[in-house]
Amino acid sequence: MKLENKNVVVTGGAMGIGLATTKRLLEEGCKVNVWDINEGAIENARRELLKYSDRLFFHKCDVTNKNEVYSMAVAAKSEMGKVDIVINNAGFVKGGYLNEVSDDAWEQTIDVNLTSLIYTTKAFIDDMYERNEGFFVNISSASSMLGVSEMAVYTATKWAVWGFTESMRFEALTKNKKGVKFSSIHPSYLAEGMFEGAKLNFLGNLIVPLVKSHDVIANAIVNDALKKEKSCIKRPRTVRLAVLFRGILPDKLFQKVIVMLGIHKSMSGWKGRG
Repeated sequence: MKLENKNVVVTGGAMGIGLATTKRLLEEGCKVNVWDINEGAIENARRELLKYSDRLFFHKCDVTNKNEVYSMAVAAKSEMGKVDIVINNAGFVKGGYLNEVSDDAWEQTIDVNLTSLIYTTKAFIDDMYERNEGFFVNISSASSMLGVSEMAVYTATKWAVWGFTESMRFEALTKNKKGVKFSSIHPSYLAEGMFEGAKLNFLGNLIVPLVKSHDVIANAIVNDALKKEKSCIKRPRTVRLAVLFRGILPDKLFQKVIVMLGIHKSMSGWKGRG
């Protein structure tokens, strides 16, 4: 896909992966509609990206509120015209054992990571089907391929995002709308941001090193998902070993590999953003 003059919506776009992706999209000549719930982050992003102000729109939006999502979708179309690309990036994680995590926290995890993504897809997909053109990029996780202790609900939502993305790809094909495309992004732990403090052990880090920056994922979104139209992108690339090992190893041996790499305890040092 050629990105110049494309109109893009980025959820959670004022910080982290969302902000890094917004920057890259602006550099490619896109117009970008940024949705974020954090007003302070919006103001910081607005100042940082001031030189792109003629192609940049900001909206405070709670993506877990379907009425806000549908209202913001109307606003985006009014401001930019047709929406070509939706980056479903908004995310939330609360580390901890399930019996120690509040109901509010795990419910918010599902609402932000999964339910909101369904709302935004519904908000734009009819227009894309009508044109037989459009692109959804959904941020999943390396944890969509295996279980991880102390983030069971987060992991469940990311499995669901991968399944949703693949199912929607087949829905578009079944409807003979091959021009509407879907891609999922599967990052391992980042060294900064919402997963700060999470890490594998020494051997695990050799095989699956921390993603160094949000821009690594933004680069994958822009260059691999959108430009090359790849349907499933894993970063670092060794994340794909999880799929291979799960497919060929007996369950008990696969579990031993997870323990050997320290994945089962990788959230024990989690601090989160700031």
